[in-house]
Amino acid sequence: MRRQTPLRRLRHALPHAAFVLLAGCTVGPDFRQQAIWSPATWFAGRPAPPPRPAPISEPVSEPIDPNWWNLFHDAELTSLENRVAAANLNVRLSTIRLAESRSQRQITGADQFPTLTGDASYTRERISQKGVFGVIGGSGGGGTTTSFGSNGGAASGTTGRSGAIPNSVAGGTSIPPFNLWQGGFDASWELDLWGRVRREVESADASLEASADARRNSLLSTVAEVARDYVQLRGQQAQLAIARDNIVSEQESVKLSQERFRAGLTTDLDVANAAAQLQTTQATVPQLEQQEAQSINALSFLLAEAPGALRAELVKPGTVPPVPPRVPVGLPSELARRRPDIRQAEAQLHAATADIGVAVADFYPKVTLDGSLGLQALKAKDLGNWAARQYGLGPTISIPIFEGGRLRATLALRRVEQQEAALNYQQTVLQAWHDVDNALTAYAAEQHRHDALAEAVTQNQLALKLSRERYKQGVADFLNVLDAERTLLSAQLSLADSTTTVSSNLVQLYKALGGGWEQAYPVRTASK
Repeated sequence: MRRQTPLRRLRHALPHAAFVLLAGCTVGPDFRQQAIWSPATWFAGRPAPPPRPAPISEPVSEPIDPNWWNLFHDAELTSLENRVAAANLNVRLSTIRLAESRSQRQITGADQFPTLTGDASYTRERISQKGVFGVIGGSGGGGTTTSFGSNGGAASGTTGRSGAIPNSVAGGTSIPPFNLWQGGFDASWELDLWGRVRREVESADASLEASADARRNSLLSTVAEVARDYVQLRGQQAQLAIARDNIVSEQESVKLSQERFRAGLTTDLDVANAAAQLQTTQATVPQLEQQEAQSINALSFLLAEAPGALRAELVKPGTVPPVPPRVPVGLPSELARRRPDIRQAEAQLHAATADIGVAVADFYPKVTLDGSLGLQALKAKDLGNWAARQYGLGPTISIPIFEGGRLRATLALRRVEQQEAALNYQQTVLQAWHDVDNALTAYAAEQHRHDALAEAVTQNQLALKLSRERYKQGVADFLNVLDAERTLLSAQLSLADSTTTVSSNLVQLYKALGGGWEQAYPVRTASK
């Protein structure tokens, strides 16, 4: 056996080592997950809330239920939320865009593999006497022949070779028409020496992740909008009930003023003032009914229903969903992983970083392996003959020499896009912290406002009762009764609005927190 010298062994090892090194080379920057600052607790640096007469609904650092609307314990709200994921048009559009991204990822990933195509053809041909073959045939006599290569083109050969076609026959006559049968396979594979394809796949993976998070963000916004619209609807119905109760009370005041007028104890001015106050209160009812109808339509639209489709289901008044005594808000460190808009911005930054690698790889040579294997014959029966085979195999190298600055401009564009994506990510994270902080502040502040309004309603009810008694006894003017009625109505409507706002602020808080800790949303079925 021939002994291999060290030099010979090195000569054999170098090509393999070079191939391994080149195969593992990936140009361009690698994406690194961004470090995000977060406080140890949501409540660091916050002033202690003032004492509160009623039990307060407090945020606590406990895990968040993905179906956070269950905290309201409202069966109708839960039913709407369970239906909206499958019905909402924005969510369905986001789902379609996600499917588009999956298909695009598969298209991009196909570049990692060789392509193989098969073809077969039959052609009836006649060679022109006035073309190139006519000139060759006329100048050479009967000894020149033309044979066809692997791609169907003609080449000069020697008379008598199998498959050859004479350019001319004895006497200078033209070549008769002939049949050409062909079949075979063509293969091509780009050697990803610089990682261009790998970077394209990396970018496509990140874009797919961004699409998935865009869908989650759409669903989060939709379920929050359903909860907010539902809370607003119940608040408007509560205000309607307040207005109608005050109408009944003010009708009694009108009756009382009329009785005292007939008894000669007062003037018709009191009757007119009482009637005017009654009409003013009655005028608020159509406006509140309009708002109620618009809220029902808003919910119908979110569920992709026609206007008024949910009226029979929602027109019966219900209470504003009460807030729970404990509100789980999770940990601050979880916010970046929970908020879909942050994850989407991070995925977009990842894609932009990978695109830089694609642009850098375009500066390097592109090597493609091409091969073909097939059969060619003038007669169909000869296709099975071993002599009918034809093949070709070899690399193709493409080197960019002059592109008019296109490659440099593309690389500069990709780097600027990456900087833009990085700033967008930072802004999204910062906005998320502001959203949560503002939502926590608003939730606590509105509860204290609600306490003050509740006490104001209690005192105004007492004031109205006393003013009516004094008016009946003739020791007070009717203007005191009117003023007490107006103040009570205003306080009651403000209290109902505050009750609605407290629950709406809780919805806003969970939207700011990014909902639950779900990585994928459950499949929901529409039920009506």
